[in-house]
Amino acid sequence: MNDPLHISLAGNPNSGKTTLFNHLTGARQHVGNYPGVTVDKKEGTLTHNNHQLNVVDLPGTYSLTAYSVEELVARDYLVNEQPDVVVDIVDASNLERNLYLTCQFLELGVPLVIALNMVDVAEKRGISINTDKLSKLLGVPVIPIVARTGQGVDELIDIVLAVSRESEHPPTLLRYGPDIDQGLSDIVPLIEQNKLLAGIYPSRWTGLKILENDEQILDKAMGEDPTLTQQLIDRSETLTHHLQSTIDAYPEAVIADHRYGFIKSILRQGVVTRIFDTDRLYASDKIDKIVTNRVIGPLIMAAILFGLYSFTFNYSTFFVEWLSSFFEFLSSSADTMLPDGPVKSMIISGVIDGVGGVLGFVPIIMFMFFGIAVLEDSGYLARVAFMMDRIFHFFGLHGSSVMPFIVSGGIAGGCAVPGVMATRTLRSPKERIATLLTVPFMNCGAKLPVLTLLIGAFFSAHQARYMFLATVAAWIVALLAAKFLRMTVLKGESTPFVMELPPYRFPTIRGLLIHTWERTWQYIKKAGTVILGISILLWALMTYPVLPTDRAAEFDTMRQQISASQSTNNAAELLIIDGLEAEAGLRNSIAGRIGIGLESVSRYAGFDWRTNIALVGGFAAKEVIVSTLGTAYSLGEVDPENTTSLTDRLAKDAHWNPVVALSVLAFIMFYAPCFVTVVAIANEAGSWKWAFFSMGFNTLFALIMSIAIYQIGTLLGLG
Repeated sequence: MNDPLHISLAGNPNSGKTTLFNHLTGARQHVGNYPGVTVDKKEGTLTHNNHQLNVVDLPGTYSLTAYSVEELVARDYLVNEQPDVVVDIVDASNLERNLYLTCQFLELGVPLVIALNMVDVAEKRGISINTDKLSKLLGVPVIPIVARTGQGVDELIDIVLAVSRESEHPPTLLRYGPDIDQGLSDIVPLIEQNKLLAGIYPSRWTGLKILENDEQILDKAMGEDPTLTQQLIDRSETLTHHLQSTIDAYPEAVIADHRYGFIKSILRQGVVTRIFDTDRLYASDKIDKIVTNRVIGPLIMAAILFGLYSFTFNYSTFFVEWLSSFFEFLSSSADTMLPDGPVKSMIISGVIDGVGGVLGFVPIIMFMFFGIAVLEDSGYLARVAFMMDRIFHFFGLHGSSVMPFIVSGGIAGGCAVPGVMATRTLRSPKERIATLLTVPFMNCGAKLPVLTLLIGAFFSAHQARYMFLATVAAWIVALLAAKFLRMTVLKGESTPFVMELPPYRFPTIRGLLIHTWERTWQYIKKAGTVILGISILLWALMTYPVLPTDRAAEFDTMRQQISASQSTNNAAELLIIDGLEAEAGLRNSIAGRIGIGLESVSRYAGFDWRTNIALVGGFAAKEVIVSTLGTAYSLGEVDPENTTSLTDRLAKDAHWNPVVALSVLAFIMFYAPCFVTVVAIANEAGSWKWAFFSMGFNTLFALIMSIAIYQIGTLLGLG
């Protein structure tokens, strides 16, 4: 077999790029992150005609101009890794828009193959594309495919292999009108003579980026040759002033106009033929007249969301109960097989009861992720963003803030870290800060196990309803917080929002299963690594220092007295003494002392000292709350008959009731983000000031809300 070829899949969002990636690689793929950012890096392999191909699915992007982290990642990967072939996935039903990115690939001079995807959708819309003519005019192969069914994919890979054997891929030279072309003729020779960024980018492409005021390229150039770069910037500013005074436009706008002009000139040369009237409403448009209606749309959205939760809880119950029984079996087996001592305590309380409590929610997470994958792959989530835009403007946010909220867990199951990173697409600094400070209010995947635990323990008859209400509450609180921030520390006007709605598609079972497994595996991996480590650390904090000798002797004396008595309940009474000693030991530990110390404030919200321990652990990662509660109630168990799941233990504990559960739920949903999110906020905001503000503001707000819930609920006698 020959050396493996390195192939990159690139294209606009919703072009079917990930669908093609899943079709090519199937289960032979893994997900990580690009260095330094939390953008997903998907890699996989396939074998075709005795050739091995390593495939990378680049983030979806509309342009190679680095306005967002996705665009920056895609461009850096193409330049630094230099894949053997770039496959540009183009949506045949939106050809003009998709070819804008193609133009930039041509100018960059990468080895390119165009995969003209969704030709079946184009045909249904009355669009016929002459791929041979398009290929000839662009100077690169164009292969029609349907990634969802695999049509044309084998031919695509054959062409990819052929292109990989070609040695020359000269950049395409586009014309941008007399002003831009003159500006390029002035600066490109200077770039070539001084070899500025030589070996990284074509000189003309570097010149274009300087005229477009691309910050990353300017930073690289300044680091290599500050004097020359400043000279080039001065010439670029002269051109900018000229364009502003003559046509009231910036160079980047003129460049974009001419790229679209180039595309239109190609499409009008017999490339696209309209088979029938294109003024008719497409199926997606007909659906959107209802789904995105101002009145009906939000009701449909609420019904779909409630249906998602009903599906999750109704069909995952059996698997949750099975896993709970499995971990109870492990715990009892370890209790029987292992000798008493610290190792046994650590394995049972720190590992099995700690991590097992988190892993016990895997079925719920998996069902939830499957439902979200259906909404994503069908195109419905884009409609959610479209509808929410109207609301976001009222609260002082940009429409593009919707996606960071959804990514962070606006539907449920996301993560605040990529949500914070996604705010890079926002142009207004104040809207950006307001968004990254409020996305942690969403119910991320780390909060789901905690919400599920408490809702299952105290509101088991209406789990879907309470989870739905928790999601609605998260949105309301986040938007109110954003409004408060935009009226106080982040005053300013909202900027306009425009987005394109992709057509509806039927998700493929294969794609849904891959997306579900990717996210579920990330959750399992985190539970088996990060959560395991934190659980063991917290177990140590809840175990040491051990009880003083005199206190331990008191419990030994009590056991001797019971053993000497003739009572028929000796065994049960001894177990009670063991439980009391365990609780005393937990109180004496470092974590116990911290929890007890916090009770002077937390008691107003109904939190006891064990809950405080778990909430402090939640600063590291929210999943730790479940594992810490599992460890705390395992170490300090008083009732010898109560050896069931953590859900049952909380439901039977005297310190807990529905009002306390609601108070704790509110606090967990809204208090300080996890440590990794705090770091992400500091990085994105460019200052730790906003990170510390997020921790303080969120925690104070959550505490006030929890106190209000507990005090009002207690006064009304709901506890």
